[in-house]
Amino acid sequence: MSRKSASRKPAQPRPERAKKTSRAGSESQAVRGEVRQGVQWVTVDEDNDGQRVDNFLLAQLRGVPKSIIYRVIRKGEVRVNKGRVKPDSRVRTGDQVRIPPITRKEKPDQVAPGSRVQGVMESAVVFENEQMLVVNKPSGIAVHGGSGLSFGLIEVLRSARPAAKFLELVHRLDRDTSGLIMVAKKRSALRYLQDELRQKRIRKHYHALVAGDWPASVDRVDVPLLRYEMPNGERRVKVDAAGKASLTTFRCLEHYAGYSLVEASPITGRTHQIRVHSAWAGHPIAGDDKYMDDVSLKAFRSIGGQRLMLHARALEFTLPVSGEAMRLEAPYDDAFNDVLRKLSGRLKGNDQ
Repeated sequence: MSRKSASRKPAQPRPERAKKTSRAGSESQAVRGEVRQGVQWVTVDEDNDGQRVDNFLLAQLRGVPKSIIYRVIRKGEVRVNKGRVKPDSRVRTGDQVRIPPITRKEKPDQVAPGSRVQGVMESAVVFENEQMLVVNKPSGIAVHGGSGLSFGLIEVLRSARPAAKFLELVHRLDRDTSGLIMVAKKRSALRYLQDELRQKRIRKHYHALVAGDWPASVDRVDVPLLRYEMPNGERRVKVDAAGKASLTTFRCLEHYAGYSLVEASPITGRTHQIRVHSAWAGHPIAGDDKYMDDVSLKAFRSIGGQRLMLHARALEFTLPVSGEAMRLEAPYDDAFNDVLRKLSGRLKGNDQ
């Protein structure tokens, strides 16, 4: 053996190469503002059976752009049971999914919902089982964060229930609308309930205080609605022949001097549907700063009205799995009740 070979020391791994390799599922800092996630192996559970591979990955890698998801699938880096797949391939219970290393942007620190708001949202739950829950959402709380909001209803529920594996909105309510909203606790329940909505088998009934004397002859409004953008970027909806077919049925519940309490049941589910249909009929919803004229809005404010007087009062649906028929009702909040109490002495035809 030569002196040169005898003096050779065992090769040591270079520090920078050691940094590049990581155990499956671990995360390490890549460049500033980014986090690199190592290889993950995920077992498909029963709730994800039949889901498309691309949708499965989007749920597993929240926040990662779709372009990256489709690129790693196309390159064959995503494997199911060690085999290559296409975006529309379906996963089955027990499948082993390989998710390749992904570099994602580091999320900025978010303002976490406090214990008080978590308690408010938990106390607003009016129904819950293993598949879903229904919340009587307060007015003024968005259903999800974004557009300058740190969090919404769904983020609060997730913070209050850190052990929950799955919580997703089934449908939506406007920020200023109060009342019943469904949240799925399983993906299978989400699919079932959203299909029920598409098939129009879930009935929603809203109560709205509208301006003026609602005529008994107007029991339905079926004009098309079109979404558009204001110069400031705010999104609105208007009646337009180029819009989507929309139908709301109406029933007057009570007449007041200057106002009417109506039940509005949307058959279709367009953005701002009840608000725009009410305004088109000549009776905008009290407190609606988007579709009520300034004079009427000022008059409503003068009697102490502070909120949009629209409340998702009742839901009729069948439960996932059991198929049991349900009807849930949610009471008005204090602000809604206060306005009705003030108007109760001003019933139409009353001299008070």
